[in-house]
Amino acid sequence: MNTADQYVKAIYLLQEMEDGPAATGALADMLDVSPASANEMIGKLEDRGLAEHEKYKGVRLTEEGIVRARDALKTYCIIERFLANVLDVEEFRGEARELEPVIDDIVAERLDTIIDRNDECPDCFDPETDACCYLEVAEAEERPAD
Repeated sequence: MNTADQYVKAIYLLQEMEDGPAATGALADMLDVSPASANEMIGKLEDRGLAEHEKYKGVRLTEEGIVRARDALKTYCIIERFLANVLDVEEFRGEARELEPVIDDIVAERLDTIIDRNDECPDCFDPETDACCYLEVAEAEERPAD
């Protein structure tokens, strides 16, 4: 199940990669959901004032949506780096995605003290590689072709 924070984070990353609105299909692909599910959540994000959707052009985050997305991305980076760099979890990305919806701000702040997060976070996150540039295992996680 994807939460509103996961959607705004994904929209934010797509906007950054495309330098423009996020296509609904690309959003659905990124979150591994159906286009109908993506459209439904986009409607909810619009109702909350977090996004603006223009049919056939894509979805953009509002200023409030960008703030929320950057907070969600920062939390995701914290979880990912904690799992990879501190706990040495091999499948840290999958685990981070599973934990992301249930980690609250207090837990994220406490994990943050353990990983010694860089001040540039969340700008340290590279959407192309789907990883924080401060991951110590970024090269080791490359998967062989199927």
